[in-house]
Amino acid sequence: MSLLGGLFRSTGAGGGATAAPPESRAGERLVDELRALGERLAAVERRLANLNQFASADLPLQCERARREILGEARYADPRRLERHGRKVYSQNDEDGILEEIFRRIGIASRSFVEFGVTDGRECNSLKLVLEGWHGLWIEAGATFCAAIRRTFGEQLAAGALELVQSMVTAENIDAVIGGARVARGGELDLLSIDIDGNDYHVLAAIRAVRPRVVVVEYNAKFPPPMDLVPRYDPQYAWDGTDYMGASLQALAGLGGRLGLQLVGTNITGSNAFFVRSDLAGDRFFAPATAEALYNPPRYWLTSGFVVGHRPAERPYRYTSDAALGRGGAAGSAP
Repeated sequence: MSLLGGLFRSTGAGGGATAAPPESRAGERLVDELRALGERLAAVERRLANLNQFASADLPLQCERARREILGEARYADPRRLERHGRKVYSQNDEDGILEEIFRRIGIASRSFVEFGVTDGRECNSLKLVLEGWHGLWIEAGATFCAAIRRTFGEQLAAGALELVQSMVTAENIDAVIGGARVARGGELDLLSIDIDGNDYHVLAAIRAVRPRVVVVEYNAKFPPPMDLVPRYDPQYAWDGTDYMGASLQALAGLGGRLGLQLVGTNITGSNAFFVRSDLAGDRFFAPATAEALYNPPRYWLTSGFVVGHRPAERPYRYTSDAALGRGGAAGSAP
């Protein structure tokens, strides 16, 4: 019989005079047992918190081990491939390192970029470049995200290093949006980065206002070459978290060829494809430059392994450089 049941039974039965009524003794035992239970639960909670902390630290380590094991495969050994150069600074995965290596090989022209689908700007393919003195355009549809960008990157916006346009990106409006930006005045662009989880293929095909030297575009790695699949264009499409999310690598490679872009690689997570203008690629990248040779399957779980330092700040980014300070620049000024 439980203590609580005993307490109820004693209360209902009544009884004579005693030094300590049965219900009082039962109540004391119940209080003691509840106190002991609370202590045991607190110990369990502490143990679970420790396990959670361990798991949070262990997951990136496990992903990093898996990534190194994958990159140890023979197909990644050719030095012209890009996967081994991948690393994260502010990109979602390893795109920062791959872009750095691409520009190391082909050179940088105007230090200019256009990126859309940047959310609040703190995890994208061009933030590292902004902090390194590049200039360009961010396009983002979300009003809340745009407000966050204005708070965090107000100084870069005021200085003209960064331009922000709040707009949903469609095949019908993208050329006008880019063409109206300061960064498009030169015609040539160093980097175009597209991540809108659906209409990427159709939007890339519609851009004429600039001639990018490098293009990063998301592909749907569920469909390996030679699968040639492009979602039907829908200007109102919004990704719902399913596999209906973008064109296959084979389809993007075909489009790239018609636009004068050569596929030069994909990243290890199977998220993004990298293109270089054909007149710049030469023999600097892996051959054959085919979707089949350069495809990486979906390894989205590896994203958990790309952890670099603390989380991105939610405050103004006021970095300068030793070179600028050595020239007498203002400490803490925007790049």
